[in-house]
Amino acid sequence: MNTNTPLLKVENLAVNFSSGDDNVCAVKEISFSIHKGETLALVGESGSGKSVTAHSILQLLPYPTASHPKGSIQFDGEEIIGTSEEKMQTIRGDRISIIFQEPMTSLNPLHTISRQIGEVIRLHRGGNKKSIEKHTLELLHLVGIRQAKQRFNSYPHELSGGQRQRVMIAMALANEPDLLIADEPTTALDVTVQKQILELLTELQHKIGMAILLITHDLHVVRHFAKRVCVMHQGMCVEQGSTENVFENPEQPYTKQLIGSIPSGSAVPLDTNAPALLQVDQLKVWFPIKRGVLQRTVDHIKAVDDISIDLSAGETLGVVGESGSGKSTLGFAILKLIASKGTLIFDQQPIDHMDQKTFRPLRREMQIVFQDPYGSLNPRMSIGQIIAEGLSIHEGSQQQHEEKVIEVLTEVDLDPDIRHRYPHEFSGGQRQRIAIARALVLKPRLIILDEPTSALDRTVQVQILELLKDLQQKHGIAYIFISHDLAVVKSISHRLLVMKEGKKVEYGPTQQVFNNPQQSYTRELMEAALG
Repeated sequence: MNTNTPLLKVENLAVNFSSGDDNVCAVKEISFSIHKGETLALVGESGSGKSVTAHSILQLLPYPTASHPKGSIQFDGEEIIGTSEEKMQTIRGDRISIIFQEPMTSLNPLHTISRQIGEVIRLHRGGNKKSIEKHTLELLHLVGIRQAKQRFNSYPHELSGGQRQRVMIAMALANEPDLLIADEPTTALDVTVQKQILELLTELQHKIGMAILLITHDLHVVRHFAKRVCVMHQGMCVEQGSTENVFENPEQPYTKQLIGSIPSGSAVPLDTNAPALLQVDQLKVWFPIKRGVLQRTVDHIKAVDDISIDLSAGETLGVVGESGSGKSTLGFAILKLIASKGTLIFDQQPIDHMDQKTFRPLRREMQIVFQDPYGSLNPRMSIGQIIAEGLSIHEGSQQQHEEKVIEVLTEVDLDPDIRHRYPHEFSGGQRQRIAIARALVLKPRLIILDEPTSALDRTVQVQILELLKDLQQKHGIAYIFISHDLAVVKSISHRLLVMKEGKKVEYGPTQQVFNNPQQSYTRELMEAALG
């Protein structure tokens, strides 16, 4: 192939989805090209058409519901649109591979990872069992799976998020593709794992000369790992060019808005005379490991190990660390949702020895917002019922419930009329506002926010963070903000707790920890997230 000829050329592509008499135009018109060994990033918010474009390249859309009213996709000089399914099966997984966004749903839970990787090799390259197993093991080593031999016959649920994503990469690279489509490959990963994955892809790209189409809404990732960028908005490419030029000199208002949506600013001013609200001393959550017929305890998983923190009224404590560091477990233990040992004092009341019945009246004072707003909202209940559920438990009278639901929906910038609708009718950002309203309606003094913005686009993240700051300033609420996104934590937290393997690595004022981290692990986190 001529080196000046693009490996992939997409021209004036449009994608429509039809359902009955309805016709939705998901992609209106997009053109771009990728040369061998090059990385092009498609960026934009959810619903902009990024993944639909990528799936069109592999002809993975639900045809005939999906259609291409116009446009062309040429791969290595051959037209993809209209190609027979038999021909596409020889291309998919061999010459063009894809890494899907969520590895847990992309991997078959009933098959070992070695079988799933081996199947890709067998279908396209053939070989006997021994040679396939050898190649599979080499791939696991290549993508950085530790103790690859021991992990060889593991099932997906036995691996961490980062390990599952590495397995997906191993499957995608099994046949050394010419083009790799990476669809949000690092969205759910910790910053250190994210950096490792992206560096691995870059290293392998140089090794085998493959092109990469990187689909993401994370501009930090784009800036460091893509040569060119195509900005998508409402199904169209609104700006395209070299990454450096687009970031330094954006021409379109939407591109400027995207680039300006990186969380910034600082925490709301804190009253120096604010009373102590929460004191946690030497908190431990140890899960026993039991073995043998008699199920004797042989060891413990120390999810939270000797953590001490304090929190004033109206203050935000950011809690950061990798998956498995104990961040969420700490939050659940403070709320007495799991058993723990140590001292817990809330509003000058010792709560660690309280039974659930005695503690129940205090639950309205301590609320939580979960990471996945869709999973935490009951799909069979209306928005009004979801928000009023806490009121019905803690306040007997039903008369004022609707008034309070209307009031709290207005506070989180949602139309009160939505209270008659259901969770599936809303976007991720709207659902997170509903989850915040549910926590806020009881007028709590402490809200634990467990990764509340990790699944959201940057522009929506900034909106949610500003909302949380406004509510904090208005009501004097204290937050424990759990996240792996350091840019987000920096913009909202007064103090920072860095955790690793259940232990406290570093603890102090946010600016001090960011400007002068004392521990090597903290510096590693900062470099991965902000470097």
